Amino acid sequence: MQSHKVVSQKEWIEARNQHLEMEKELTRLRDELSAQRRNLPWVRVDTEYAFEGTNGKESLRQLFSGKSQLIIQHFMFAADWEAGCKSCSFWADNYNGIVDHLSQRDVAFVAVSLAPISRIEAFRKRMGWSFKWVSSFGGDFNHDFHVSFTPEELATGQIYYNYAWRKAMAPELPGTSVFYQDENGTVFHTYSCYGRGLDMMNAAYHYLDLLPKGRDESGLAYPQAWVRHRDQYDG
Repeated sequence: MQSHKVVSQKEWIEARNQHLEMEKELTRLRDELSAQRRNLPWVRVDTEYAFEGTNGKESLRQLFSGKSQLIIQHFMFAADWEAGCKSCSFWADNYNGIVDHLSQRDVAFVAVSLAPISRIEAFRKRMGWSFKWVSSFGGDFNHDFHVSFTPEELATGQIYYNYAWRKAMAPELPGTSVFYQDENGTVFHTYSCYGRGLDMMNAAYHYLDLLPKGRDESGLAYPQAWVRHRDQYDG
């Protein structure tokens, strides 16, 4: 950092304008990609998935809460874990403030984890979150959307994640899935993303990308090795 190039204000403006053209091109490409995403075909969801929340059992249809669109955040929290994934928690710290805004655009937002609701509620209370969070414990939802993996699957050394067969990494992995419910109550799966596709849902990472040091993760054992539950950071 100490040897970084330093120039006059005029030279900086010239360099910044050149970079601005690249940023504008990325924005145009992102808009095109978003339009293509909205035009992807849909898959009808015929399975009667069941979830447990603080008010008891709910179906996938009920998670829409009267909206036509539903975002489900697949939060890594296995049935035998005492706490949710620290990286998923890093993402979840972005959620509380957006739920009301999403609701104004005909969108329901729900986190889903495999852990029993009692463990989810205890962890949510600890973290001070208010977004809706339900358990898929005992059902096939997590498995069908390729974010939870059985011991038998892990034993093979291969799991299906992010639309490809990959080396088995963990019993739980993150993702985001989107659904639409029509006026007849029919539910469709419209989109899911995993891996680096989840970056766009983390505002903190986008702020870090603006900084001289960026995410500053290159020397770590793995990119998010620095992340902790926010109540476990020093200082």
